[in-house]
Amino acid sequence: METKNLYVIALVIAAVSGGYYYYSGNSKKLDTNASRNMTYAAQNVQLTQTDEKGDVSIRASVDQIIQNKQDATTQMYNLHATTYSHGQENGTYYAPRGDGYNDNQKLVLRDDVVVNRNSPQGMITFKTDELTGYPKEKRIETNRTVNIDSTQSQFVSQGLNADLNSGQYEFFNIRGKYAPKS
Repeated sequence: METKNLYVIALVIAAVSGGYYYYSGNSKKLDTNASRNMTYAAQNVQLTQTDEKGDVSIRASVDQIIQNKQDATTQMYNLHATTYSHGQENGTYYAPRGDGYNDNQKLVLRDDVVVNRNSPQGMITFKTDELTGYPKEKRIETNRTVNIDSTQSQFVSQGLNADLNSGQYEFFNIRGKYAPKS
């Protein structure tokens, strides 16, 4: 048999085999639109995120996380997070429940939320029952009661707006004690 005939036969067999595999598997292909309706869940999640320079910027752990791809929401249980700036720890966050919206561009921490922030004057602790954060903007806010404890003061505020980039905090209807160190 000539080489030319062998090539033609091989080409015909390859075409028939390829067609068979293509058309027989067509009904079994995964519909990519169906994956958008899926909900994913994970237990005991550990996260470490670095910045552009390779320094650690966030370490977090969550006991359980549930992500719904259809509505771009996330539910987190027992969230513990630590943020870093220039390789140094600058804050910790704890919440029994956290909900992320719009692919976690907005996070709402719920229940007994505790935030510890390092400042030039020492550690500041914020306690509230709900806190909304915008991670990309590095901003937090709430209109709920916030208890603030620092080395120099203890007070209660009826809300909080904070820009974590600049370290500027805005409190509303403050009641408390301030005793600067002499």
